[in-house]
Amino acid sequence: MSNAKIYDTVIIGGGPAGYSAALYAVRAGLSTLLIEKLAPGGQLATTTEVENYPGIASIDGWSLAQAMAEQAVAGGAEQLFDEVTELQAQSQIKLIRTAGGEELQARTVIYAAGAEPKLLGLPKEQEWRGRGVSYCATCDGLFYRGRTVAVAGGGNSAAEEALHLSKICEKVYLIHRRDTLRAEMPLQQKLAQTANIEIIYDTAIEALLGEGKLSALQLLDKKSGHSYELPIDGLFVAIGRTPISALLQHQAQLDADGYVLAGEDCRTMTPGLFVAGDVRRKPLRQIVTAAADGAVAATAAAAAVWQ
Repeated sequence: MSNAKIYDTVIIGGGPAGYSAALYAVRAGLSTLLIEKLAPGGQLATTTEVENYPGIASIDGWSLAQAMAEQAVAGGAEQLFDEVTELQAQSQIKLIRTAGGEELQARTVIYAAGAEPKLLGLPKEQEWRGRGVSYCATCDGLFYRGRTVAVAGGGNSAAEEALHLSKICEKVYLIHRRDTLRAEMPLQQKLAQTANIEIIYDTAIEALLGEGKLSALQLLDKKSGHSYELPIDGLFVAIGRTPISALLQHQAQLDADGYVLAGEDCRTMTPGLFVAGDVRRKPLRQIVTAAADGAVAATAAAAAVWQ
């Protein structure tokens, strides 16, 4: 790859937002490079089945990610599988350095690195993702229709996950390690009014149990010290997410949690720097909303290049 080339846009992140941006960028006539540190799709590639992407009844996440990547590349986008270690976006020509030693230049940058779910840190947790362990009730809740599930957490996200699952599942346990929830009072009131939700306070999840997939949790009652098993079909971990936004320090406005504050036009405070997908502060993080961000950001980038 020639380091002397100045791309019209460089996209950082190869999830749905990144590949959507790449597709729209090349269709707008921009020379486009997408950088992804692992493989196409990001978290999408780890999803066992996707049933809520418009126009596609059911598809596994890996296949959908590959299709997105192939479409963007067929349109003319270049790909680089490497980790971005430095971004200097405040000059007219942006500079991007990677762990592999690449030094790249671009007129615009679309940052779509996403956000990572916080993990419980238990053995088998990542191995059983998609086999009983999930981080998104909206994404995976329907796989547990009529079954028994648990939600780990005590904040707004956990309460919202439990309420969503209560409409689908026979029984929902909300497991929280403290004696009170952190969720806002209106959400707590809804939890109390929902018959099939049971809140288990002062309890830690010690282990994930099962043969090849999750079938029970080993719980510790922190007050009594008693350890016991809770049979369940699925666990939804809702203890927060971590936006991958460290590279944007002092180049974009971040909220207290590290999410990028940008409007629906996906523009940041730095001219020529756009943000798309789960790293942006937004009310809903789904494949379809990430893809929409990518399209908007690429269209804005094209306007900046051609102005």
